[in-house]
Amino acid sequence: MAKLYFHYSTMNAGKSTLLLQASHNYRERGMETYLLTARLDDRAGAGRIGSRIGIGEAADTFDASTDLDQTIRARLARGAVACVFVDEAQFLTPEQVWQLARAVDDLGVPVMCYGLRLDFRGQLFPGSAALLALADEMREVRTICHCGRKATMVVRRGPDGRALREGAQVQIGGNETYVSLCRRHWREEVGDLTGT
Repeated sequence: MAKLYFHYSTMNAGKSTLLLQASHNYRERGMETYLLTARLDDRAGAGRIGSRIGIGEAADTFDASTDLDQTIRARLARGAVACVFVDEAQFLTPEQVWQLARAVDDLGVPVMCYGLRLDFRGQLFPGSAALLALADEMREVRTICHCGRKATMVVRRGPDGRALREGAQVQIGGNETYVSLCRRHWREEVGDLTGT
């Protein structure tokens, strides 16, 4: 039975690496996959999913105006697909998450989404919020804070090295400005800790 999956984590947890490995596993068994990534994220090159460890794969792209149900139907018209993989899923609109759910339910194709859950302000991305509501299965991709605890939050550092509390939700690139932290250390970084 096809399902909608959401694999989420903080920055630099290896989500794209896991996506590429899962796609490779399907293809190694003779099953085709269909890869999608956000058009606005071209760090690995336009229409490419890339991992920090150096692996990558070509992918079709989406933006806020893309009808993903129709995109998947068009791809299936060219041949069978065992699984659809979506990288940078936090950039999906809530309607696009519904389109992916319809593809799962109506076309019987599994869809695996990989993305961030929260932004640097501790707020859900709209696409992530919709995936948390609609996904059949969710899996946290774990990474750790400098203290050894599980990292669940991320800060964005400004030019002075201090954690930013405001700014645009989306900033492409600048991985060196993001640091994954546990909630306690995130609160410390943004000045939210009271006396202990």
